Parts: sequence; structure tokens; C-alpha cells
Amino acid sequence: MWPVAWFRAPLRAPTVALVTSLRGTLAPGSPDYVYLPFEVPPGTSELKVSYTYDRPPVPPGTPGNALDIGLFDPRGTGLGGRGFRGWSGGARSEFFVRADEATPGYLPGPLTPGTWYIALGPYTVAPQGLSYEVTVTLTQGAAGQTPEAVYPPDRALGRGRDWYRGDCHLHSWHSDGRRTPGEIAALARAAGLDFVNSSDHNTNASHAHWADAAGDDLLVLLGEEITTRNGHVLALGTEPGTFVDWRHRARDGRWARFAREIRRAGGLVVPAHPHADCVGCGWRFGFAEADAVEVWNGAWTPDDEMTLATWDARLATAGRGDRGWLPAMGNSDAHRDPDVVGLPQTVVLADALTREAILAGLRAGRSYVAESRQVSLAFTVTAEGGRQAGIGERLAVGPDTPVTVRLEASGVPRCSVRFVTDQGVLFTGGPLPVSGTGTVQWRTSPARAAYVRAEVRHETALGPAPGAMAAFTNPVFLGAT
Repeated sequence: MWPVAWFRAPLRAPTVALVTSLRGTLAPGSPDYVYLPFEVPPGTSELKVSYTYDRPPVPPGTPGNALDIGLFDPRGTGLGGRGFRGWSGGARSEFFVRADEATPGYLPGPLTPGTWYIALGPYTVAPQGLSYEVTVTLTQGAAGQTPEAVYPPDRALGRGRDWYRGDCHLHSWHSDGRRTPGEIAALARAAGLDFVNSSDHNTNASHAHWADAAGDDLLVLLGEEITTRNGHVLALGTEPGTFVDWRHRARDGRWARFAREIRRAGGLVVPAHPHADCVGCGWRFGFAEADAVEVWNGAWTPDDEMTLATWDARLATAGRGDRGWLPAMGNSDAHRDPDVVGLPQTVVLADALTREAILAGLRAGRSYVAESRQVSLAFTVTAEGGRQAGIGERLAVGPDTPVTVRLEASGVPRCSVRFVTDQGVLFTGGPLPVSGTGTVQWRTSPARAAYVRAEVRHETALGPAPGAMAAFTNPVFLGAT
């Protein structure tokens, strides 16, 4: 339960309250978003919205009613979000906006007189339809002063060129999470993370609330999880205050426009949990506009196994050339207890603990994914004569040149090691000792392997079936481009 003091600060000298009720019914197959206009008169100091909707019983296996909500101001509801003032999805039944303060997920600012809009998003509609009632309460009085946004710095102290640990998919109470930015930061530090990325659903409202959570030991990147009806995607490390609209489908042909917006804002485009089976979660936009892909999301599940296989299948052809392949990431997608921040975490080789350097490392695929801070990997491929390449790099040697693949691992007791190539798993080693520390080597050549990557798996009771993932690397490519 959220603290009352946070959710509803007292008004100063209220005078007149105007209450408007907006009612209606949405049928199955209704538009993705429905806009309810209402008027805000001059002198309004607070806008408060509450809503309810019916939840009739439905047959087994049939989705019931679920209704999201948000707010747009007189600048309009046009795609691109000029009038965007906040979104809470289905996480809250009420919210308020004032010049000086707003419910998390919403943006404080002037209550400009004119036509405002409640945005309703019927996520799922029962066969009986969805009846709703929205109550808008407008209070007149003196408006407060809108605070100047203060954002976290784009650099932390760091260790120079080193391997840095991060979790780039996290939800605070500014969307459907239950943790404050400060609480998330504390958990990130406890998990041994060096950086995090804010990724609340369909809102940038949290960006101005992360400054106090950052520090010399923790870099905070800012972003958004763009939650469309055809999949979710992370805008990772964008400029402070960047908002990216989510109100489009794959069939609209508009996705490339928003992907370009993310990159213009300095961020990375990262499809999230592309094989998740929740309504609207499966990724349907293709990967032509992606900079990386979230292969591991939260605790390891069959969804992640499927995403890993799909990602790996693309490596053989996408790896031709210097930048044709899509690096893999892993993130926790943590919302609330018992979700574990930093399970998993992406470990990236970067020149410094700065936004620019971390994003460059992620974009280049100089990274591996680990289940916790206890897990560390060093993965290299070395040719006869001493030429060497690491994760995300290419070892450009002749097709018949012998090469040695070497994985050094720690923090993975009794785990097995698999070396995966374009022909599949060509080597399995282990189990590693109970100490969790060991080295595994394998000899191959570019003629036998267009690339090689490493997986570290837990023990399994299912015989030949692979165990749950403990860590995996991005590939090292072999041979000339």
C-alpha cells in the first residue's frame, strides 16, 4: 500500500470543486484507445481522476475486463505525445495532477484551460462488454510552482576500462512497480550493480526522480518500456525527459519512426521478452530496427529458452560483416517483492562508467549475462601465433587456422559448460568443481565454426535436457568478414 502522504498531498486553500462523471460501455473489438474529452476552466489548481469498471464472470480461458488509463492535455492526443501528461495503465484507480506535484506516472505542470482527455486503453474486454465510469474532480485555487526537473548525472566514478554490471529493465511506482527509485537503487547496490536503466511503462515521469538515487558508485540511465499491443521494447539510455509513444501496432507501419526517435535521443532499441505469452507481450515488429535483444528476462523460463534459440539461429547469417548481428542482454524486469533486482544482469566491457561508454559496449555486444554478482566469466578465442579476440569481437584468420576457445568461470559450482556454434552445441564440458571456479578449453577452426559462444548451465535431473542458465556470452566470430 502506498503512503497516503505520497499519493495525496493537501491542497492550499481550496475553493470550488467541479465534478464530472463520464460513463460508457466498450464492446469486444473496441479501438485500442478511447479518448474522453472534458473541459478545464481557468483558475483550476488540481485535476483529480478516479475510475471504476465492471468485471463480469467469463468462461474458463476467456480474458476478463482490464482497463488502462492515462491523461492528455489541450495539446491533444495525436501520435507522438505532445499532449501527454501521464499513464498509469491498470496500476491505479485514481490519480491527480497539479502544477507543483502529480501522482507517480504523471507529469506536474500547468493546468492549461481548455479541452483535456482521459485516455482509456481496453487491454482486454469480456464477451459481455466493459462498462466504465470516470469521475473528474477539478478544484479551483492558487496554483503552485512547477519544480525544475533535476536528472541524474550521465557518469559515475567507475574503474576505467573494466567490466560493469547492470540491470536495464526495472519498474518503479511510476508505473506498475511497487518500489521507489531509492529502494531500487539500494537493491541494485546490494546486487553488485554498477548501472541501472529506468524503464517504466509508457511514461517518462520517473526521470526527474532518480537524481537522489544515483551516486559515484551507481550510474542511472533513463528510458521507458514502450508497451504496445504487439510487443514491448526498451528505450534504453535516452536523453532525460524523452517520451516515446506506445499507441501503435505492427500493422500500422509506424514502428521505424519511433525506433528512430529512440536513437535520436541517444538510446538503444531493445525488444523485451520477445516470446512472453502475456496478452500483447510477444514481439511482432521484427528486429530490423533493434540494437540488441533481451534474451533473458527474470528467472530462467521456457520463454527465455525459446528466445535464446531464436536469437542464436540468427547469428550464422547476421554475423557476416562488422555490424550485422544483434547482441543479447539479460535483465530482471523487477516490479515488486519477491522480484530480484539483478537477476539476471548484463556484464559489459566499457571504457568508463558513463552513459556513452556503457551504451557503446552494449551496442557492440562486448557483454555477457549472469544470474548474479557471484558469477564471472572470461571468454576468449586465440589463434596459433597469439592473435586473440574476446566477446563481441571477430578473430579474422584463415578458415583452417586452429584456434583455442577458452572459458574461465567462477561462482558456478557443479555447472556444465557448452560451446555453441552455427552448427549447434559442439562441445560440452564439466561439471565444474564444487568451488565454482574452473577453466574449460576446446580446439576448433573457422571452417568448423562461424562463431562460438559459451553457456554455463546448472545441473538438471532430466538427463540430456539442458539445465537452467547460470550465464551465457555473446559470440566471438571466426574467420574473415
